[in-house]
Amino acid sequence: MDWEEGFRWLRVLLGFVVLYGLAWVLSEDRRRVSWRVVVWGIVLQFGLAGLVLFMPGVQHVFSVVAQFFVKVFEFAREGAEFLFGALVAETDRFGFIFAFQALPTIVFFSALSALLFYLGVLPWVIRQFARLMQWTMRISGREALASAANVFVGQTEAPLLIRPYLDQLTRSELFCLMVSGMSTIAGSVLAAYVGFLGGDDPAQQLFFARHLLSASVISAPAAVVMAKLMIPEREEVFRGSAKSESVRSVEAVRMGRNLLEALARGTHDGIRLAVNVAGMLIAFIALVAMVNYLLEEGPGRWFHLNDLVTRWTQNQYTAFNFQSVMGFCMMPVAWLLGVPTSDLLLVGQLIGEKTILNEFYAYVSLARMREMGLLTDPYSVLVAVYALCGFSNIASIGIQIGGIGALVPERRYELAQMGWYALIASTLACLSTACVVSLLAPWLVP
Repeated sequence: MDWEEGFRWLRVLLGFVVLYGLAWVLSEDRRRVSWRVVVWGIVLQFGLAGLVLFMPGVQHVFSVVAQFFVKVFEFAREGAEFLFGALVAETDRFGFIFAFQALPTIVFFSALSALLFYLGVLPWVIRQFARLMQWTMRISGREALASAANVFVGQTEAPLLIRPYLDQLTRSELFCLMVSGMSTIAGSVLAAYVGFLGGDDPAQQLFFARHLLSASVISAPAAVVMAKLMIPEREEVFRGSAKSESVRSVEAVRMGRNLLEALARGTHDGIRLAVNVAGMLIAFIALVAMVNYLLEEGPGRWFHLNDLVTRWTQNQYTAFNFQSVMGFCMMPVAWLLGVPTSDLLLVGQLIGEKTILNEFYAYVSLARMREMGLLTDPYSVLVAVYALCGFSNIASIGIQIGGIGALVPERRYELAQMGWYALIASTLACLSTACVVSLLAPWLVP
């Protein structure tokens, strides 16, 4: 190991300490923090990273699952091609059109997830992961179940798995539910990310599928640790097992009474999600364009900030705009993640876009950067993939207040009260996962 790589490791270790230290400093009651949860959560984070990224047997399983996501993208493409024809089939001629290539994947995977839930496949996987988290971290069964579910389903669907217990959750358990939902991503959007990050290259699709899936799994224990650091448990907790707190009745209500109804519900949910994603991207991209125009033509031109930014960034940015502001603000965070110096501004921009806008917008920006060859180091791409893998953005606060609040209206005020705290905790969880992978990057980047 040369001195440069050694210094990068020191940066990442410092980043790890800073992230967990910040969560402890912001804690509501530092004396109540359970250090068993913290220690075992970090051990589980590194252990899962080692298993899914290096252990041959587990690595093979994850590769098979990643190949499944790649195949899902191909199957969804068949359906999209039937509707849109050459706009999907002739990518050499029309290029990658987001609406026709990525969004159909969300619809198909949502329908497929509903079928897997109805057949009991996903509930079984979720319960096994939940039992592992409960056994190591000694958290309650309902916390473990909801945290594990968030790895596979969305932040509004996971609470349904513990719906009978929502009104009984302690403040700490409710906060853990919120943070877990914001720290991971749903399988439906993961499949879409695989499509536009990997493009038409099956090898690249497989690469991103494996790492996106790994990121969501590794972030699950990180979310619990950050949640328990910031709002530790101060009440008596019912510690039923994840197995005993059965979710069969919830699944029946959620997924339908037969296979066709489950498929119809999943498809309907997928259509709503795809339309929601499309609408958000249109609104956010247009809003950023407007902000960029105002910044470039206003302060940028009046105070010659456009020229200053161009010189300071050595043409990485050519104007004083939203992207450059995010890059400068989040550059110290990217530095703590061990990102190479040449890419600090760009990765900082991505982290800022994910937090202020959403991870979908940030992944689209990452895909563009890769296509244009702006990110000069493969480490930067890998760390960015993990840092962005979560729903930790401002809009998610409203989504959780609305989604969970609809299930337990009497706790809506409490949800709103903890919203910003949950955003901070989930952001720290995603960044800590990026730190873990950054330490392992020399063995992961070809």
